[in-house]
Amino acid sequence: MNSRLSLLALLFFSIFTLISCVKKSEIPKKPNVLFILADDYGYHDLSIMGSKFYETPNIDRIAKEGMIFTDGYAACQVCSPSRASILSGKFPARHGITDWIGAPTGEQWRKVGRTNQLLPPDYVHALPKEYITLPEAMKEAGYKTFFAGKWHLGGKGSWPTDHGFDINKGGWHVGHPYGGYYAPWKNPNLKSGPDGESLTLRLAKETVNFLKANKDTAFFAYLSFYAVHGPIQTTKERWAKYRKKAEDAGIAKTGFKMGHFLPMRQVQDNPIYAGLVETMDDAVGMVLNALDELGLADNTIVIFTSDNGGVVAGDSYSTSNLPLRGGKGYQFEGGIREPYFIKVPGMNLNGKKCNTPVSGTDFYPTILDLVGAKLKPKEHTDGVSLLPLLKGGEIDERPLIWHYPHYGNQGGEPSSIIRLGDWKLIHYYEDGHEELYNLKDDIEEQNNVAEQNPEIVTKLSTKLFVMLDEMGARFPTNDPKYSAEKEKKYLENVVNKRWPQLEKQRMDFLSKDFDPKNNWWGSYVTND
Repeated sequence: MNSRLSLLALLFFSIFTLISCVKKSEIPKKPNVLFILADDYGYHDLSIMGSKFYETPNIDRIAKEGMIFTDGYAACQVCSPSRASILSGKFPARHGITDWIGAPTGEQWRKVGRTNQLLPPDYVHALPKEYITLPEAMKEAGYKTFFAGKWHLGGKGSWPTDHGFDINKGGWHVGHPYGGYYAPWKNPNLKSGPDGESLTLRLAKETVNFLKANKDTAFFAYLSFYAVHGPIQTTKERWAKYRKKAEDAGIAKTGFKMGHFLPMRQVQDNPIYAGLVETMDDAVGMVLNALDELGLADNTIVIFTSDNGGVVAGDSYSTSNLPLRGGKGYQFEGGIREPYFIKVPGMNLNGKKCNTPVSGTDFYPTILDLVGAKLKPKEHTDGVSLLPLLKGGEIDERPLIWHYPHYGNQGGEPSSIIRLGDWKLIHYYEDGHEELYNLKDDIEEQNNVAEQNPEIVTKLSTKLFVMLDEMGARFPTNDPKYSAEKEKKYLENVVNKRWPQLEKQRMDFLSKDFDPKNNWWGSYVTND
């Protein structure tokens, strides 16, 4: 009898333990969502993705506790199109925002002095109001919605609160930290703090305040940093820390090599940029710690990504994405492949890696699926839910496309891209030539294998243009005033003057005597 009772007790305990384990592995009902979007943040700009220079323990924590999508992509190589794609679930060719809002098009492009063969087409200048955006869908599902930081999806009348966010802290039409990263800054939707206050940390504080005020309400919080967009700034203390770190690692004699239009940074040793990265990581840590302290971490999905690749040319020439080729504005992997982490409470992901190609368009349906809301396939047309991948399964293979018929500021070329499986095809609009890369064998995109694989080129090119046609894509046109001789002189000037200037600036930043006109950013107040 005793043995039977012992057996029943053991059986009961085993069943109870099993049920408990199952419950622990389930996604909480109606979980909160914290979506963190960095600006111009490269694939290798954080420790967990291989950087030996930048220090990012807090962002790394999201990756270690979530799933790392190794082939996670932004929907465009520049900001506004990518941001519109996250909120709409549509590729840029479909929603029509194909360049950063404010970029010149048509004959206005000549005024930038680049002397290029093509004139970029016009594009949509604000997130279309007829779309049901991700925050609007979350409101329908009963969520309180919050936005902090960079918007850059239209002027007044097309601000965050016009597209589904209940609260907006700092989002307006400007795409960079207007007035700099340290107060006093200029922003109609975020009152400037005391002199020297960090804008990056302020956005985190605003987010924490929202979490505290809504800890008993289901929320969708969207923290969209201006960091690490130029102008890059940091404190004297952080500059000194990373200058010493670069010196200890050994400073390379040269830091750039010439691309098609501009020199491209080849090393991660910019101490100002590294300080800016660490401050953003501190800000992420503030918000994650608040989730812990408020008892919300076990009921909050956390997502981290970037809107395009790290800046290797143009802007502030901040970083290197090697071994990925290129960076922001470029058609190569360095321009579009991003940090892409999803942490889901109840799922024991623990830094598991997934190499299925995924896009910024996938966040919309994935978030709806994770919170148990009904999907809206007519809205997130070009996105799919990644829940099967998070559960260890698969999704159907599909083509991902990029359409950037512009030149931009960083040296990229007017082009369209398609990726299907391991194959990536790039179509160039200046002369119509196409490049083919097998990313499984050639992540650095050094071996164009188009001539060896004509059938694959034809298949991918045909599919690409069928999709672009279906989406109503716009294309560049030839500039009748183009002068090959003028372009040649322009490029010679870049090589002979701009390149040496950049090399000198790099060494100035790394000099023990570097001083930005005796005006160190934020060094005269504490930023805790």
